[in-house]
Amino acid sequence: MKAELQTQIAFRLAGGKPAAEGANAGLRPALLARWRDLTALRYDFPLVLARGASGKDSVQCLSAIVDEVVHRAAGEDDGERLARHLLRLEREIRVLLAGGARGTLTALWDDAAARLAGGDASLEDSLERGRKALKVDGMLADCDESLPALLAKHAWGVLREKKTSRLGEDLRRLTIGLSNILRADAARSEAGRSAEGLKASIGAGHAEVFDFAAMSRLLAKSAARGGLPAARRRRIESLLEVLEAQRFAPVPDAPQTQDRCYAFTFGSCAEALTAYGERLPKALELARSMAIAELEVKGEYREAVHDGLFAGFGEGDLAQEALAGFPDYLVCMPAAALHGAETDRLMELLSAGLPAKILVQTDDLLEESTIARDGHFALGMRARQLASMALGLNDVFVLQSASSNLFQFRDRILAGMAYPGPALFSVYSGGRGDGEGPGLPPYLLAAAAMESRAFPAYSYDPSAGPNWASRFDLEPNTQVEADWPAQEFDYEDENHQRVRGAIAFTFADFVACDPRHARHFARVARADWSEAMVPLEEHLRRGAGAAGEALPYVMLVDAGDRLQRAIVDEPLVRAALRCRESWHSLQELGGIHNSHAERLLAKQAAAPQPAAEPVVQALSPKEQVPVEVEAKPSSDDPYIETPRCTTCNECTQINDRMFAYNENKQAYVADPDAGTYAQLVEAAESCQVSIIHPGKPRNPAEPGLAELTARAEAFA
Repeated sequence: MKAELQTQIAFRLAGGKPAAEGANAGLRPALLARWRDLTALRYDFPLVLARGASGKDSVQCLSAIVDEVVHRAAGEDDGERLARHLLRLEREIRVLLAGGARGTLTALWDDAAARLAGGDASLEDSLERGRKALKVDGMLADCDESLPALLAKHAWGVLREKKTSRLGEDLRRLTIGLSNILRADAARSEAGRSAEGLKASIGAGHAEVFDFAAMSRLLAKSAARGGLPAARRRRIESLLEVLEAQRFAPVPDAPQTQDRCYAFTFGSCAEALTAYGERLPKALELARSMAIAELEVKGEYREAVHDGLFAGFGEGDLAQEALAGFPDYLVCMPAAALHGAETDRLMELLSAGLPAKILVQTDDLLEESTIARDGHFALGMRARQLASMALGLNDVFVLQSASSNLFQFRDRILAGMAYPGPALFSVYSGGRGDGEGPGLPPYLLAAAAMESRAFPAYSYDPSAGPNWASRFDLEPNTQVEADWPAQEFDYEDENHQRVRGAIAFTFADFVACDPRHARHFARVARADWSEAMVPLEEHLRRGAGAAGEALPYVMLVDAGDRLQRAIVDEPLVRAALRCRESWHSLQELGGIHNSHAERLLAKQAAAPQPAAEPVVQALSPKEQVPVEVEAKPSSDDPYIETPRCTTCNECTQINDRMFAYNENKQAYVADPDAGTYAQLVEAAESCQVSIIHPGKPRNPAEPGLAELTARAEAFA
């Protein structure tokens, strides 16, 4: 026993030999023992990317659709039978998808029904009634390496359809309006009032009814002199040329425009950035032309006023507002492509605030570091670093998630696609994409990555509020306050007795899902279990100083669902510690176990408390001294709680004359009259610690004060 213990300690410290890897084949984390056949499980997948739907209805899960069909088709006395048969159909669809079938819901529904039908009249009746009650159709998407891009393109397409539809309708309306102006002017011209012109406009079929020559003479006498000024005619003709030549959106009743419209989906940031740079002048020209055309159609364009205004159109807020109605650029790319220049292009897209939605898909989280091997996992380094960098930009929508959680995140995905600025979606697919990945289905591998904190889910929405508490959300993760989530686990011991306990799902459990890294585990026969063995979660909680000769292990099961203990070697223990520290950083961003708050609470707890009833000794008039009271700013004046400033630069970037730093690099209101009340309110909303108080407006003539005052009430 002593020799075996020494062998186990040696493995923990130095790792095993390559020959020992095969001994761990077929092992998986104990908590995944029950999930052997996903086709028999009713869960979020597959998804239906519904056609013609919007919002959450554009992404639905098969189980919910089947439930709705049962509810719609069931009679009073056969509901149970119908439900039983349609649940068989649902499972058959999952079997088809697991076998590689792809297609729409209706197509696979019909295929599954044909496979089930076999002379059972009752079953066939249920399937037929269910098919008639099915009101949803769209592409079926299972949880695999193709899901992130399919879902991103679908969500982006739903919102793009709305944008291009509005843009196309506006283009059609303006084109018709401008054409009508020219047509009306032509009708008033000498050529339009001529006999030939009248005959062409009314039609030769009325030649026997009308005397076009007489009508021409009559109109010539009563016609008002003048017409469109030459400058206005040239301007309208130029506007029409731009509107009719545009390639940003199809125009209704002009189907030929659909074929020549720009594509807005790309496989790399470099391609998207090049396309954006090439199209920007055309986009600005179109936006400018639409703005002028709107005034022309309403008869409100005044050359003396508007010529100068639109001369510098591309540099003002008016252009940015107009361009917001144009389609955004979608980039779907693998994390493996993030090398050198491509990473630079991605950060350029994000930091410049360009209208780009970028999906970075990670297929392999457990690739070993290219710098330090021997168990030094990169942990999806490229994608995670990018997400962290994007968070630091403050105005980028960021979403990180495993693909198993994408259905639950569908509303946030749609929110990110609708966000007016750049958005980054970092997704772990659960499938390596090389045909040699782990034996676990991508859904289980993705769920294990999220559960183990290897790839936590979170979202950051800059439009959700003025501070991190409202913008950053870590709640989708299980047991978000814990280092590792723990689940109840029941098993039968060697004496055939039921044992119930809780098992934590750690980073090492996630690694155990991947047979490439079996060398980091040493399975221990039950006869060799000892008190020196401790669960990995407990070992990590004790810390390095208390570890001693403890043997950290995880609970695994083999192909026969027999419970096993597997010792974890030191490189994997260190990787688990790194994973936990990374999770702690995210917890702090989410306001969980915040070290600054805990330090402040500790100081307050340690500070001496004042006596409950302090004794006040009266002084004679000669002994009385004046007490200096710190003057508080008037509630009407703007001010900053300077001692609480975190030096985030948000306010000084808005107006560095209104806001300034003191000698401690903490902000204060230097000159409240050096800017607008709108800037004061914007600074208060941008402040990460909510310490800026805008006070009351100082200029009663400033536009929009009613709205600004209402927004400022939250910071009074």
